[in-house]
Amino acid sequence: MKASQSVPNFQSKLRENTNFAVREIKHICSEIGPRASGYENERKAQEYTAQKLREFSDTVEIEDFSVSTKAFMAWVVIDGVLLLTGTALSFFRLYALSLVCLFIALFLLVGEFVMYKKVLDPFFKKYTSCNVVAKRAPKGEIKRRVIISGHMDSSFEWTYTHLGGASLVKGVIIYTVIGVVYLLVINVLGLIFPNSGFLDIMGYVLLAFVPAFTAILFFTNFKKVVDGANDNLSGAYTAVACMKFLSDNAIRFENTEVIALTTGSEEAGLRGAKYYFEKHLDECKAVPTVFFAFDTVRDYDHMAIYSRDLSGTVKHDEKACAILKKATEEAELSDIPFSSVYLGASDAAAATQAGIPAAAFAAMDPAPARYYHTRDDRAEILQPKTIEKGIFVALSAIFEFDANEFARNN
Repeated sequence: MKASQSVPNFQSKLRENTNFAVREIKHICSEIGPRASGYENERKAQEYTAQKLREFSDTVEIEDFSVSTKAFMAWVVIDGVLLLTGTALSFFRLYALSLVCLFIALFLLVGEFVMYKKVLDPFFKKYTSCNVVAKRAPKGEIKRRVIISGHMDSSFEWTYTHLGGASLVKGVIIYTVIGVVYLLVINVLGLIFPNSGFLDIMGYVLLAFVPAFTAILFFTNFKKVVDGANDNLSGAYTAVACMKFLSDNAIRFENTEVIALTTGSEEAGLRGAKYYFEKHLDECKAVPTVFFAFDTVRDYDHMAIYSRDLSGTVKHDEKACAILKKATEEAELSDIPFSSVYLGASDAAAATQAGIPAAAFAAMDPAPARYYHTRDDRAEILQPKTIEKGIFVALSAIFEFDANEFARNN
C-alpha cells in the first residue's frame, strides 16, 4: 500500500514536515553550532532534539555512553609518524625495523578505519556522548519494530577536502598509498638482497614519498569542528520529522513500534549506534526489527540505497534493502541505485554487525562532495527538495515495513 494512499493530504503534510526539519536544522546550526562527538554542543543539540521529540512521541530517553572522541581519526596522524620513521629506517637499511613500523601502521588502518574497532580508544581522553531514543507505541502488542536513525554529531574538518575538494583529497590518499606500497617493496627486497647496490637508488627514490607521509599528519584539523548541517542534521531530522508526521496525523500502527534514534558519535567510529545495539540487542531480537540509517540527505542527483557498508566489508540485509527500494518508488524516485560505502561507514553497519536487518539511504556525491567534512557544510546549502524526498522515503519505508511479510517472517 502506498504511503500516499494511507494518509489524506500526504504531500501537503510532507511539505509541512520538511519545513519543520529545515527550520530546526537552521536553529541548531545558528544557536548551538558544531557538535563534536562527546563535546558540550553535541549534548545541547541532543537535549534540544529530545525536547522536540517529546511533543510527538510516547517516550523519549537520553542514553549516555563513553567515547574517546579523537581516537578514531588519530590513527592517520600516528600512521604518518610511523611511515616517516619507517622511511628513515629503510633509508639507512634497517629494513626489519622499518617493516615493523609499516605493519603497525597497516594494523591501525585496518583496525580503526576499515573495521571501526576501538584499537586506540584506551589511549585517549574519554568524553560522555549520548543517543536520543524516541518511541511511538502501536495500538496493541509490539510484534515488530522499525528504527529510523540519523546521527547528531558533526566531524572535525578534513583539511584537503576543504582546500581542494575531491581531487586534492584523492590525490593525497593515492600518493600515500603508492608510497606505502613502495616502502613495503623496498623493505622486502632489502631483507632478501641486503647487499644489493640497487637498494641505494631505491632508497633515494623513497624520499619522494616523504611529502605524502608528512601531508597525512595534517589530514584532520582537530581545531575545527564543522557545522554538519547536511552531514548529518539532515538525516537526524528526517527521523524526527517522521515522528512528527505520525503524530500530526494521529497514525498509530496496530502492532508496529516506531523508533526515531538520533545517535551520538557516529563520526567517532559509529560509537553511538554500537552502544545502542549493545544496550538494546535483546529487545531488538525479541521481535522482528529493522534499522534504516539516513545520512546526508542533500544531493538530489546522488541518492542511493547503500546495500554494502563499512568500506564494503559489510553486506546489509537484502529484504531491508528491498523495503528501501520500494520506498523510493513510492516516493516517485526512479531507478535509485544500490551502492556501497567504499571508504567509511554509516550507522547501519553497526546494526548489521549486531545481527539486526538494516540498510542505509544517502543523497551525497560520493566523490566526496566539496562540503563533506568541511566548514562549507552549513545550513545555507541545505536542499529542502532533497530533504522532502528523504522524509518521504523514510515514511514510505515505515509503512512498507508494517505491511511487508518481512516483518512477520524474518
